[in-house]
Amino acid sequence: MGITYSTYEAKARFAEVMRQVREGKTVTVSYRGEPVAEIRPIQPEPATIEQRLEDLERRGVLVRSSLSRRPLPVVARRAGALDRFLTERNR
Repeated sequence: MGITYSTYEAKARFAEVMRQVREGKTVTVSYRGEPVAEIRPIQPEPATIEQRLEDLERRGVLVRSSLSRRPLPVVARRAGALDRFLTERNR
């Protein structure tokens, strides 16, 4: 499973919990035996969509098709396309 502390233990051993998180471990906090929170290291967001897809694939969340590896096409060609879309949608 992983490292689990009760709320009382997590409070009493906060420095230890944070040390484990800095080491890359995920810590679960439980209340009366039920998990209520998870403390984990912050992962920097990938800069591009391609890096994000590679990260998801590496973690096993995504399985890419073996048919094509072409770059994703640009959908919005003009700046502000999302704003225009939202404005039109809300009319």
